[in-house]
Amino acid sequence: MRVCVICSLKLTGIIYEGIRRIPLMLRAPESYKASSLEMLQQPVTVNTPRGMETVMLSQLVDAKSTEGPVSIKREQSKRFSVVVANVSGRDLVGFVEEAKARAKELKIPAGYYFEWGGKFENQQRAAQKLAIVVPVALVLIFLILFSTFGSIPQALMVLINVPFALIGGIVTLWLTGEYLSVPASVGFIALLGIAVLNGVVMITYFNQLLAKGLTLSQVVMEGALRRLRPVLMTASIAALGLVPLVFATGPGSEIQRPLAIVVIGGLFSSTLLTLLILPIIFKRFGKYS
Repeated sequence: MRVCVICSLKLTGIIYEGIRRIPLMLRAPESYKASSLEMLQQPVTVNTPRGMETVMLSQLVDAKSTEGPVSIKREQSKRFSVVVANVSGRDLVGFVEEAKARAKELKIPAGYYFEWGGKFENQQRAAQKLAIVVPVALVLIFLILFSTFGSIPQALMVLINVPFALIGGIVTLWLTGEYLSVPASVGFIALLGIAVLNGVVMITYFNQLLAKGLTLSQVVMEGALRRLRPVLMTASIAALGLVPLVFATGPGSEIQRPLAIVVIGGLFSSTLLTLLILPIIFKRFGKYS
């Protein structure tokens, strides 16, 4: 049996319970920690076939001094060791997926396993919440639009601006070399409000012109021209306010930059397509509303 001298403790064995490793330790007074020989000369009472007998500890174990860790970290009664990696030049999720595949090729002892935490864990947790929040937000927006216009087709026309905004955000992320992260996802959510606002401005004015008795062709032509400046002002103010964040280099810039890039790119595509595509869609389906 191997014995490890750790101050006044001696490891005499290990008990395995599933993945748990429970060490059996012998503790001696502090006065013995400087001398392994003195500790091995301590009497120990053991149960033998002849009954209870007292023998020296040196008769039961083989002592060996060895180097070990200064401290052992535990979490939920389990030992763990932290390996830190800083990811740059690629997306975090892709790096972790590749690392998981490589980790499966390793031959590790029984009872050991890997857990992936840090920013990756936070991103996965945020993605799970966003998977619930975004659909709920879209449903609520649709209900508000329906209550505003009293028409399902017109509510759907306004919601068409959402994919228009997503196109610009995704393309801008690709052009700038950024990756989809939690701040970028928040940027996409921020786009929903601005994109829907521009659509509401356009459709509301179209309805006002229809109430005056204009034809659909006249409505979309005059409405697009009259609402050009309000839509451009709404988008440009929001975009210009985020430009400094795109060029930020200080602490927190890794959070600010993806959000700003997504919003600016999404506003560009949303505004352009709102002014060009939305009037065409209204002309085609406005008679059903």
